Amino acid sequence: MSRAVVYETFGGPEVLELREVPEPHAGPGEVRVRVSAVGLNPMDWIFTSMPEMAERFGLGLPSGFGTDFAGVVDEVGEGVSGFAVGDRVHGGAVGRAAADFAVVDPSADTLAHTPAEIGDEVACTLSVAGLTASAALAAVDVRAGDTVLIGGAAGGVGVVAVQLARLAGARVIGTASEGTFDFLRRFGADPVAYGPGLEDRVRAMAPEGVSAAADLFGTETAEAALALGVPPGRISTIAAGPHPPGGVRPTGGADARPEDLKRVTDAIVTGEITVPIAASFPVERIRDAVRLQAGRHVHGKIVVTL
Repeated sequence: MSRAVVYETFGGPEVLELREVPEPHAGPGEVRVRVSAVGLNPMDWIFTSMPEMAERFGLGLPSGFGTDFAGVVDEVGEGVSGFAVGDRVHGGAVGRAAADFAVVDPSADTLAHTPAEIGDEVACTLSVAGLTASAALAAVDVRAGDTVLIGGAAGGVGVVAVQLARLAGARVIGTASEGTFDFLRRFGADPVAYGPGLEDRVRAMAPEGVSAAADLFGTETAEAALALGVPPGRISTIAAGPHPPGGVRPTGGADARPEDLKRVTDAIVTGEITVPIAASFPVERIRDAVRLQAGRHVHGKIVVTL
């Protein structure tokens, strides 16, 4: 037997249970990973509480929990190349990460080798955040000389997006609560408070104008960017549904290029990107970890260890 976080009904963190389950094994075309750490994302708790969202990602009841993981390969199925027993890896497998063992299909799920310089608690945070941040910036072609408005800049995706935009040579204005301003400045962003009046505050900070925007939280930043005259084609959203306001570009991690995750890990190795870990919980405290994540006021990433 092995352990896995599961839920049998939809609801809040209270529906999550750590249970003994039959030990899974890698079949043809699959790899089994002995998971050491899981990085939480807003999408994880959204799936537990919103059946329609879970269904869109192929999840039904009962379900496993979590997406991002890091660990060591301990079984390799027939027909798999590029991975061997003992390899340190990280990646994403929707609804299967928070378990002693995650069985993944490298051709369908995200699976990459973990550089020796990166620990598992950082590696387990990278799949969703790294790919989503890359896609959000690529969708609006962020480049040197841009002034980019990033909404939700202090979140797990936001801090990666801020740093990627800065590496591209752009100025970044990031929306956040005032309590996170110093935190954002550490990553090279000029912080601005979200909420009513955002458009006016940004205009005062950037009288020369904003050239691109990525809304990583909802629609407020996208709407402010439209009001500031940013063309819809240079505004992206990741959490506004398939039909965001004003014809701006919806995107997500699925739109990222395969090489984008390696670009993020390479930048971490060279010290150009830092991933802040806001809190770490043992898997026995999965409900506490998800409550903190669901509060949406975390500075950085939350990690669950096994």
